[in-house]
Amino acid sequence: MNRAQLGAALRALRQASEKEAKAVARSALMSPSKLSKIENAKLAPSAADVERILLAIGVSDEIRAEYTEAARTAGTETTEWRLLKRVGVHKGQQEVKALEAQMSMLRMFQPALVPGLLQIPEYIRAVLRRHDLTDDTLARTISGRLDRQAVLYDSSKSLRFIITEPVLRWRIVAPSVMAAQLDRIVSVSRLAHVDIRVVPLNIQQNDMANHSFAIRDDRMVTVETVHAEVLVTDPRDVAVYVRKFNGFERVALAGDDMRNLLEDIRNDFLREQETR
Repeated sequence: MNRAQLGAALRALRQASEKEAKAVARSALMSPSKLSKIENAKLAPSAADVERILLAIGVSDEIRAEYTEAARTAGTETTEWRLLKRVGVHKGQQEVKALEAQMSMLRMFQPALVPGLLQIPEYIRAVLRRHDLTDDTLARTISGRLDRQAVLYDSSKSLRFIITEPVLRWRIVAPSVMAAQLDRIVSVSRLAHVDIRVVPLNIQQNDMANHSFAIRDDRMVTVETVHAEVLVTDPRDVAVYVRKFNGFERVALAGDDMRNLLEDIRNDFLREQETR
């Protein structure tokens, strides 16, 4: 059951009870406005919200348990990559661009690849080739990702990236192209509203770099897994990712220390290219 279905079900239960929205909201210890937003799928309710609403309505214990559990899972939606490929990977770029246009702050943690907003065209092409796309879809998706990068120059937004050091050494493309990719990261890092940090290999870690995730305005988290993209909106789960991001941010290299590391790795790639 997704957020829209849950909201509609709560509204139907309230209407069937013949209780007015104001009375239910008062008994549920929330404003009528909040109840309306929940019923119309404009606000994701917590399990506690749902339980209080159902107690105010006066449903059976079985129904209350069923809908409370639904609320616990409604905060997470999964879209399999095969389904996204079917509707068009380039359309996914358009949807992400719309999200990025609305947000005021992005926090991206990436332990596997250079974040999409920082990728150069050659790197994007190498990453997307694994999806077995047609030439037309590949070209449109690359164009869409590059178009999204305009958000990097919107100084009204705060953009914070954390990358692990292995990402910068992972040979997705030829050494000379990796060097160019690192130059791009260094260049973007000089923008005043952009903060790029690197978690180095030579420090003690207290957390695991499980997978990439992006946090937008403390409202939602997108998580990339092997088979799907997971959208998380439950505030309690979003808070877990915020804490994880903050933990890595504290130990990551920033500013000139980060840029010095990137330049050292870049020079290694250039030396490797020269010996080929």
